Amino acid sequence: MAATHLAAEIATQPDDWAAVLARTAEATAVLPRPGQSAAVVGCGTSFYMAQAYAALREAAGLGRTEAHAASEFPEGRDYDHVVAISRSGTTSEVIELLTALRERGQRTTAVVATAGTAIPELATECLLLGEVDEQSVVQTRFATTTLALLRATLGEDLAGAVADARAVLAEDEASAFAGVLDAEQITFLGRGWTIGLANEAALKLRESAQFWTESYPAMEYRHGPISIATTGRATWAFGEVPVGLPEQVRSTGAHFEHRDIDPLADLVRLHRLCLDKAARAGVDPDQPRHLTRSIILS
Repeated sequence: MAATHLAAEIATQPDDWAAVLARTAEATAVLPRPGQSAAVVGCGTSFYMAQAYAALREAAGLGRTEAHAASEFPEGRDYDHVVAISRSGTTSEVIELLTALRERGQRTTAVVATAGTAIPELATECLLLGEVDEQSVVQTRFATTTLALLRATLGEDLAGAVADARAVLAEDEASAFAGVLDAEQITFLGRGWTIGLANEAALKLRESAQFWTESYPAMEYRHGPISIATTGRATWAFGEVPVGLPEQVRSTGAHFEHRDIDPLADLVRLHRLCLDKAARAGVDPDQPRHLTRSIILS
């Protein structure tokens, strides 16, 4: 398989997570305080990381926390703090939103990888993660390292996630992708914070390999989407699995994929699958169709 920026960036993730934990106190200082209401926004991958963090923060009892696509921010709704995630710092919808929020005097924090861009200039606070910036159009390590750091600010111990991700990267392909490498279609499922990971997994395969994927909350899967499950297809669940769902999926002839590891590490396993699926499809994962590193609208 040819070397790509995406492959190189996927490989650094466990070490990136371990290193960024040294910045937990710095990050905590610029994020919403316990008890404050918060909104977390982004576009694409950043929105899915926002979904995961929002669900985790609210579940931890730290305050009402909502995630919104930057373009769909609810007009007139009040929050104590708004967090905006953008790797490039130049995403048009985030710039437009932060400009409006600044005029209202809203406290905001930007989490970005690129210094000297518009988004951190517009925000009240900035968390710059330049050490995990990427050359690839397809985001991996910036997004996962951002979420790892956000999890750490909630008091989570990420040692298990780091260990699981290292094991996933060291695993041979035959066992890592058994049941999914030859699948003609994959549906991803999550519950709670892993709904964001399921959405992100589906996006990654579409971007990198032009591969047919879907994603849903796990409990919603049986309300219609399971109708596409059949022999030669797969359903991949992150985190908690509803009782009886594996058996129902297998009864359709589809493969059910799930591992009892940290879901963020399982996303790294999916990243590896993206490289293999791209190679099989004969596409360059560093040049995803119709995409650029930052979406800047005219």
